[in-house]
Amino acid sequence: MNAIIVVNAYTRLPAELNQPERMQCELEKLGVHADIVRNRPSLRSERADFCVYFDKDKYAARALERNMRLFNRAEAVELCDDKMLTYLALEGFPMPETVSSLLCYSTPPEHDPLIGEAERLGYPVVVKENFGSLGRQVYLAHTREELETLHARLLAKPHLFQRFVKESAGRDLRVIVVGGKAVAAMERTSSGGDFRANLAGGGRGKRVTADGEGARLAEAVADRLGLDFCGVDLLFGEEGYLVCEVNSNAFFGGIEAVTGINVARAYAEHIVREMRENR
Repeated sequence: MNAIIVVNAYTRLPAELNQPERMQCELEKLGVHADIVRNRPSLRSERADFCVYFDKDKYAARALERNMRLFNRAEAVELCDDKMLTYLALEGFPMPETVSSLLCYSTPPEHDPLIGEAERLGYPVVVKENFGSLGRQVYLAHTREELETLHARLLAKPHLFQRFVKESAGRDLRVIVVGGKAVAAMERTSSGGDFRANLAGGGRGKRVTADGEGARLAEAVADRLGLDFCGVDLLFGEEGYLVCEVNSNAFFGGIEAVTGINVARAYAEHIVREMRENR
């Protein structure tokens, strides 16, 4: 079998580059020739047995999917990349209460009614850009003034407001799901008092067993979204786990270092198994 591993055209981050290299290594151990390529318009006519898609460009994903099987599929990538679409797709799952921003074509009124809707969630309010990664586009508004400032700054960008889960401040659970099965998990804790627990932001990880309630919830999330591979981030709510976000391109490096589990190998084995079974 031949494959392509697609990465973003502009990425330069070591963690992002480690992802395709690990995947290439594990696929080749299984007898699959895999080329790492950067996304580009001409790639849309590329042909291979399958593609491991480590980008979030929904247009390129749909074009590539006309010619080959994508891991993850284009629709699943799109659902995960847009945090509000994720929230809507996971209706019925335990999640923090969320209010979507509104599309703005012109100057909003001085007293934007959306601020009142967001305030119902209580302070502090989590404000998230719908598109973002590594926790960089996630903010916390402690007052109405901060909320109005953030909303005004993000007015031209899709964003949402979310109830702050104080029990989970600076702490979450990352569960990796491959082929419908939770294969690795770690509890992440922030440093320096940050309310976000991302390892890329200086957080620390501790291995936990990938079973129990958290694993079952993560597996159900992956199934609902149609994901072959993902990282599901769960918050520690007062009455149990809450789904925070789902990452269709969760990095291998951090969780492999923390848990000692070869996540890339598990993903490669799933892909090869799927391809052989569906030939």
